Amino acid sequence: KTFIKWCNSNDGPETSQAMHDRLLAQLAQCEFDRKKSDFYAKVMEQELKNYAAISDAIEAGIEMAKTQIDQSKHNLVLAKKIRKNRMQYDVLAKIINQQPDRKQTVQQLELLKEELDMLKENKADLERQLEQKKKDFSVLMHSIVELQNKLDPTDSAMAPGTSSSATQEEATEAAEVPANVDEKMACDEPVVIEEEDDAPSSDNDEVILSSPEKLN
Repeated sequence: KTFIKWCNSNDGPETSQAMHDRLLAQLAQCEFDRKKSDFYAKVMEQELKNYAAISDAIEAGIEMAKTQIDQSKHNLVLAKKIRKNRMQYDVLAKIINQQPDRKQTVQQLELLKEELDMLKENKADLERQLEQKKKDFSVLMHSIVELQNKLDPTDSAMAPGTSSSATQEEATEAAEVPANVDEKMACDEPVVIEEEDDAPSSDNDEVILSSPEKLN
């Protein structure tokens, strides 16, 4: 508008020069504003790029932090499990240390087995000895009854059933002798049979049955 006015103006040279200078100043100001706007635009564009880069870096940091958090959680669970296992291991180790070692236990078991076998053998020997004592005692009682029958033929003739019954009862009692019978029982004492030389002789000589104590 000013440029058109300046072109159509009929003023003097001084007025035209002043208007011309004013137009040049306005053009220079416009040029400066344009360059200033371009500069601001470039700066804003650069700032946007910087902000985008910063945003990308922040997002990458956030993702990395999330990954680290997840890994830390996993490590924490694993550490708790390891700690729990270690505590259980310590408890088991204390219990194991309180027990004797395997070698010593095996040796003790071997000793106990040997003692058990020895006790079994001793028991078997004692049972055999007991059975033999029972048999010997039964034979002895039977022999005593027979000798009594020979020594007292009158009672034997009067009560033969009684003699046999007594023999059976005595044999039964001998079979029921307990295991803890004293080894110095009467069955171990020898039986001495004496014949009286001064007694009148007859068809059957009189025989006296006595123990060593009676003989003394």
